[in-house]
Amino acid sequence: MVGGIVASAITVGKLLIPYSPQRLLEVAAGLAAVMVGLVVIATFRLERQAGHFRDEESDAPAPDFRAAIREIWAEAPARRFTIFIFVSMIAFSMQDLILEPFTGLVFGLAPGESTKTVGQFHQGGILIGMILAGIGGSGFSARRADGLRPWVVGGCLASGVGLGALGLAAVSGPPWPLEANLMVIGLGNGIFAVAAIGSMMGLAGAGETTREGVRMGVWGASQAIAFGLGGLLGAVGLDLARALLGEVGAAFQLIFAIEAGAFVLAALLAVKATGGAAMRASRKTREGPVRPGEQFA
Repeated sequence: MVGGIVASAITVGKLLIPYSPQRLLEVAAGLAAVMVGLVVIATFRLERQAGHFRDEESDAPAPDFRAAIREIWAEAPARRFTIFIFVSMIAFSMQDLILEPFTGLVFGLAPGESTKTVGQFHQGGILIGMILAGIGGSGFSARRADGLRPWVVGGCLASGVGLGALGLAAVSGPPWPLEANLMVIGLGNGIFAVAAIGSMMGLAGAGETTREGVRMGVWGASQAIAFGLGGLLGAVGLDLARALLGEVGAAFQLIFAIEAGAFVLAALLAVKATGGAAMRASRKTREGPVRPGEQFA
């Protein structure tokens, strides 16, 4: 996913130079055509697999969804992790829609240059951070029940520091090292994202009863809602800040400061959210898998 974002951002950025509204329409139409083609390739003959995966007669009946949700929400570790995901994803997505306008309004980059710069350094940093967290988390921390917690906390704090620095850049402008700053934010984002997903997988079976699918659904819904809400809050918040403060740099600084604070809060939440529950998950793994139907007894 991130590789596609990086490739398209760099390619689109080059194609938008020199910028014009007509060129923007042409490039956007071409990108949409490529996307549709990739979707067709990805789903080609996929429907032939229908019926290959079915429930065995010996499988236990599915639990009542509302009862399962109430049961999971009553568990403190699952509830804390849900809140952590919500806060961290709001912080993650608030920057998504305003980084390119920031590079244009504060650093004077043209639309094509801003798209290319953000894609190359920020999204590229996310990709590198994901690779580092994937290799480091599995290679050096997999034996510990809470081995991914330092990666989650470190990724959130690095993202917060990077966004705080970008807030300073908003009022200072050039010659601030914009590319390096975007790379730091991207690295923190990538490390946090992979480590959080890994923690989610590990904590899915850490409850008093085994409802991994429902837990993953609740956490996925929290992530999706927060991602959309964060993008909206970042864009609308920037417009409101510009109207109230009257200065572009001060408005960006305020929004970046809020995002940095949200990442610091997410790091604090992650300390508890990935602690005790991870130990219980480790104990369950050592005790062996749950027998069919036992989790719903």
